Amino acid sequence: MGLEDDDGDEDIDPCVEPIEGQDSPAGDEAFDVDREYLQEAKTTWSKAEVKQLMTDLKEHGRGYFINEYVVKRAIPIPRLLYAFGICLCKQLRQKRPKTLLYFLEVAMTRELESREKLPMYNTIDDAVDLIRKSKRIVILTGAGISVSCGIPDFRSRDGLYANLQRNGEYNLDDPQQMFDIHYFKENPAVFYSFASQIYPSNFIPSPCHRFIKLIEDKGKLLRNYTQNIDTLETRAGVQRVLQCHGSFATASCINCHTRHPGNAIEDDIMNHRVPLCKGCPPIQPPTKPKAKKKPKKKNLSVWEQDDDDDEPDIPAYPPGIMKPDITFFGEKLSNEFDKALIEDRPLVDLLLVIGTSLKVSPVSDILTHLRHSVPQILINKTPIKHINPDIVLLGNADEVVQYLVRKLGWDLPELPAQNGSSSLKPGNIRTRKRPSEGVEPSEPRRVGDSHVWLFEGAEGGMWVRELEKRYESSTESTPDASTRPSSQDGQSKTKKPRTT
Repeated sequence: MGLEDDDGDEDIDPCVEPIEGQDSPAGDEAFDVDREYLQEAKTTWSKAEVKQLMTDLKEHGRGYFINEYVVKRAIPIPRLLYAFGICLCKQLRQKRPKTLLYFLEVAMTRELESREKLPMYNTIDDAVDLIRKSKRIVILTGAGISVSCGIPDFRSRDGLYANLQRNGEYNLDDPQQMFDIHYFKENPAVFYSFASQIYPSNFIPSPCHRFIKLIEDKGKLLRNYTQNIDTLETRAGVQRVLQCHGSFATASCINCHTRHPGNAIEDDIMNHRVPLCKGCPPIQPPTKPKAKKKPKKKNLSVWEQDDDDDEPDIPAYPPGIMKPDITFFGEKLSNEFDKALIEDRPLVDLLLVIGTSLKVSPVSDILTHLRHSVPQILINKTPIKHINPDIVLLGNADEVVQYLVRKLGWDLPELPAQNGSSSLKPGNIRTRKRPSEGVEPSEPRRVGDSHVWLFEGAEGGMWVRELEKRYESSTESTPDASTRPSSQDGQSKTKKPRTT
């Protein structure tokens, strides 16, 4: 973003802006100082320099930017903030370095979250070409790729949380309590009365899971970051997968932290029992012999009664409760997530986002950590309005990936044979109705001349209708499609000045 000259297009964000006709609490001298800073902000960086600063941030990341400009070049943070369109007032400039660094972090986050669409990618053929030519693809997946397996997603109108709210079966104040670590420790029976409904032993991988395996078989998968806990990627044979929120594959004692294979508690899960750690001591009955009750004195208030005879409360569960190694609310992600992201950032050459609303942090922040020059393709039932992918394929994810596979001239791999106690038993498998893989997916419809394509099951709603109208009006006024807006909402992005 550039800085405004006297007749420029963009504005500086002043932290304190003089109001005409009013006096400053600090006097006119404070206003003069701030005006001096504003003038300095307009002349400190050229447009070419600002462009280079923003390129370094978007291509190399926050760590590189701070190390290069704050540490190595020793540029004062207030001066750096000019490049982001922010001018600090005198009082804020005097804050300690840690506070100034926080201001810079906020400015960098705002910039990283405003990725601009790459204008050269718009069509399905572009998507196919990107997949064919890319060598290090990151695939970010969510609950949408497992819906056709019979596992509900979490946040849709028919999702897990909505159903928990409607049914009221578990007497939860908030449906998200089902996955809250503090609530689990207080009453693990609630989770275990429900866990069998999402336990992976009765589900088979979807075409989306097999598509990830196909990308890996082609030697193109850098890593699959999945938010799912169902381990269906592993069942499909995917090796380079990181279960960001953990999974049922292992379970640990919340008391001694001993880890066991997930199938060690499978029987308890399927029978709605709270599994207990065999290495932790069981509940011990009170050691004090029960004394003979004395007759209570009459005419005494409750507060005057002798409570020596009250029996000690026995906890409902011993301290050693087993918990699947899935990340509950209130728990941190493993260090493996951050490590993988650091390793993958400089290598990835294509990002596929499939079946996720990107509403849960920190996985949703992966996009802000990747280089902005890396092409992004979104495959989802509904649009995600807070990101700006280059190609948007809306519809049932299974249909979309099968269409892409056909265009690529590839075939989805067969599922590997399953072994062990969690093997798939044909009589127990639950899946939603899927289209026959022998039937070719129907042709998608393009929204105007945009980068958005609608497949079967797409739920774009008003967003799609408004985008279509925008492109219709653009067609009437601008015959040359190459000059049309390229951002996700159909309009070029401009930053609005903000007051800190």
